[in-house]
Amino acid sequence: MELSVLNKNGKDSKKKVKLSDAIYGIEPNDHAIYLDVKQYLANKRQGTSKSKERAEVAGSTRKIKKQKGTGTARAGSIKSPVFRGGGTIFGPRPRNYSFKLNKKLKVLARCSALSYKAQNGMLKVVEDIEMETPKTKEFNEILKSLNSNDKKTLMVVSDLNNTLYLSSRNLKGAKVVSASDINTYDLMNSTSILVMEGALEKIEAILS
Repeated sequence: MELSVLNKNGKDSKKKVKLSDAIYGIEPNDHAIYLDVKQYLANKRQGTSKSKERAEVAGSTRKIKKQKGTGTARAGSIKSPVFRGGGTIFGPRPRNYSFKLNKKLKVLARCSALSYKAQNGMLKVVEDIEMETPKTKEFNEILKSLNSNDKKTLMVVSDLNNTLYLSSRNLKGAKVVSASDINTYDLMNSTSILVMEGALEKIEAILS
C-alpha cells in the first residue's frame, strides 16, 4: 500500500511512502482485536469494590428469638443476610481483573486494527510536526488543516513530544502517543489516525 505524505497544512508534500502489507494490509482478525481491547479495559479496572459480609457488619451476637414456637423460621443472628442491615451475600471482593495474552496475538490485534483503518481511508501519513511552545489553538489549526479536528484523532509520533502532548491535552477528541505506546483500543476508538513519517519505521520494528 502506498500513501502520499501530507504536510501540517494538509497539502501533498510530493513524497510517497510504502506501507508494509504485513502490518497495514492483512485480513483483520476480529477476535484478536476483541481480546486485546478486553485486556486493555480489564487492566484499567481498579478491582477495589468491597461489601461487608455477615462476619464484618456491626451488630449483637445474641440470639434474637427463641428457636421454636414462633411460627417463623429460626434465626440466630441479627447480622444474617436475610435481615435489613445484615451482611451481603456473594458481594464484590477486591480482585485483579488482568489476564495474560500472548505477544503474537497482541501484535496480530494491532496489525488488524491498523489494517482496518488503512483500508477504510482513516489513516494518513504526515510529515513530522514541530512546535516551539505548547499552544492548543495552533495544534487545533493543524488538525483542521488535516480534516481531523471534528473527529476522534490519534496522532502517532516517533518519540513522545512533550510540546505536542501538552498542546493536545485540552482537546477532547485528540490524543498524542508515541509509536511504542500504540494499543488496539486507541486505534479502534479513533476515526482518524495521523502517523508521523518518522514513526513508521518504529511501528514496523515493533510489529514485525
